[in-house]
Order: sequence, then C-alpha cells, then structure tokens
Amino acid sequence: MLAVLALAWATLQLARFVVPPLLPEIRADLSMSLTEAGIALTVLQGVYAVFQYPSGRLSDSWSRATLLAPSFLVLAVGCVLMGGARGFLFFVAGTAVFGLGKGLYAIPSRALLSDLFVERRGRALGVFSAGTDLGGVLASVAAVAAIAYATWRVVFLPVAVLLVALLVLFVVWNRESYVVHDADLEVLSTARRLLATPRQRWTIVAFVCFYFMVNGVLNFLPEYLRETKSFSPELASATYALLFAFGLIVKPVSGTLSDRFPRHTVAVVGMVLAAAALALLVAVGSVVGVAAAIILFAFGYKAQFPVIDAILLDAAPDEKTGADLGAARTLFLGIGSLGPTFVGVVAEALNFTVAFAGLAGTLVVAAGILLWIGDE
Repeated sequence: MLAVLALAWATLQLARFVVPPLLPEIRADLSMSLTEAGIALTVLQGVYAVFQYPSGRLSDSWSRATLLAPSFLVLAVGCVLMGGARGFLFFVAGTAVFGLGKGLYAIPSRALLSDLFVERRGRALGVFSAGTDLGGVLASVAAVAAIAYATWRVVFLPVAVLLVALLVLFVVWNRESYVVHDADLEVLSTARRLLATPRQRWTIVAFVCFYFMVNGVLNFLPEYLRETKSFSPELASATYALLFAFGLIVKPVSGTLSDRFPRHTVAVVGMVLAAAALALLVAVGSVVGVAAAIILFAFGYKAQFPVIDAILLDAAPDEKTGADLGAARTLFLGIGSLGPTFVGVVAEALNFTVAFAGLAGTLVVAAGILLWIGDE
C-alpha cells in the first residue's frame, strides 16, 4: 500500500510541478499576466488547503478509503480541465478542481500510513513524500519534451489516465471498508486543540512562513531562471529538476533522522541552510553557481516535509490524527498559498530578485521561531 500511495502522490505531483517550467508557454497561450498566473496557482494551493481539514476529519469518522478512492477521479478531471483550458478562467477552474482532488488525497493517505507504520512513522512519511520529488523530476523531463516536440497541453491527459489506473490498484489492494454516515466536522473543538498552547501556535506560524516561501519559489523558479539568469527553457527545466532529484535522497534520510533526534532541531538546521541557499541564488549569476545554490536549497527545504508531518502527528491524539493533521495543514497551507500571488505581484511591479529576497526573509523568520520555542 505504501508503494501505491507514494506512486499516486508522485503522479499527481507530476501534473502539479509540470506547470512552473511550462508557465511562460501557458501564459503566452492563454494571454495571462504574471499576476494572473500567480492567482491561478494560489487558487490551486488555496483549494488544496481548504479541503485538508474536512478530508482528514471525515477520514477519521468514515474511513481513509472513503476519501481516497474518489480523490483519484477528481484529480484526473482536474488534469483534463487544465490541459484543455482555452483561457485564464478555464485554467483557474482546472486548478481549482485539481486542488480539490489533491486536498481529498493528501491527508487520508498520510493518516493511513500513520496507522500502518506507527514505529517507523518518520521513515514511511519520508518515502511517501519522496513521491513529490519523483513527480518533480518526471515533470521537468515532460516539460522539456513538451516544449521541444509538442505543446504544453499534451502532458495532462496521460497523467489523468495513470491516475485512473492507480485507482484500480488501490481498490484491489485496499482492505478498509467504504463508510459514509452523518459526521460532525468539530471545527471549533479541533481548532482549540490545535492551538491550545503557545508552543503549538508558534509552530503553526513558523510553518505558515515556510509554506509561503515554498509556494512562491516552486511556482516561479523556472521563469525566474529564464528571465533573471537568462537560462534557456531546457536549462531552466533541468535546473528545476535538481530540486526534486536531491529531494529523493533527502526526505527519507531526514524522516529517519527526525525519529532519532529532536524534530524541531532537524527542522531549524534545514531552514537555515535553505535560507542561505536562496540568498546565494539571488547573488550568483553563473550556471554552476545557480546549480550549487539550488542543490543546497533542496537539501535544506526538502528535509522539512516528513519532519513537519511527524511533528503534527506526534501532537495529535490517535483517534484524531486525520483531523488534526488536516486542520494544521489547512492553516499553514491556506495562508502559504498566497506565496505565488506575492511573487507574481512583486515581480510584475518590481522584479523577481526582490520577490525571491522577500521569500528568503520569511524562511529566516520561520527558523527563528522554531529555534526560539526549542525542543520539548
């Protein structure tokens, strides 16, 4: 089941991360400004964030499978809509549907792994989240092929077909029942539990800053490289792939380290490294320098994902894991989804360098907060 869930995560992330390297072509085809592109990507991340809590809560009340099975189909529909978009509003509709499917999938899948791998939770989450990086590498390859031999639209339909095939495998191997009944989302009680202590509240604030940075950098890095560093489309896509290639190595390792050492300490070290790497990226101009900065950034920021999930799951009661993880991710992903809009607006009004420097600053704030509250 871990393999199926990780492969499905990689597949949907392929569709998600093929957009940034193709963004100049998408913007030209659909006549979108940088601000409109940022809004479209914020919609994807915002809808994704909003549905994390209800999907997590319902996966606790019903079953993980009840939420996971339909999510594959919603994701497939979102891919078809994005690939077939004929204008800005149609593309936004596609990103919204895709974000809904991703929101339905993200928390129940993590909660199911948490149920199955109690003693090796960090390692299992590290393997699962490495699917993001496999999808990112494949997305970069697909983007280069699409630019060279076809159009940006050709990537999305094959992903939709693969998601349907993975749905079949999930249904065959799933051992949970499909349950639907009346359920109370318990929004207020979950929020009170999640924000019960100053430590928990400041941890959420730190992760908000982190995800604001992540969404800004990932959605515009290829266009930043093409415009600011004068990279070709192929070179920008290949450089973008470095983030994910090294993430395949980093995530399982950081997940394992967070099982052995204090999780907040692992997170702080990674964030400081990532902030330094972003500063280096802004400063350097050579291809070698940019590649080195992106590799360092990958080591720093990719280490966060299994650690963040493990921190949240550690704090959640066993019977409320899906709800608490979903609620927390709704908070920091929802606010963090404004990152692409921030970059689009600032880059259009000033330039990409100012926008990326601002993102590095938010990462410093996140690391400072985690260092201040320390490990328990």
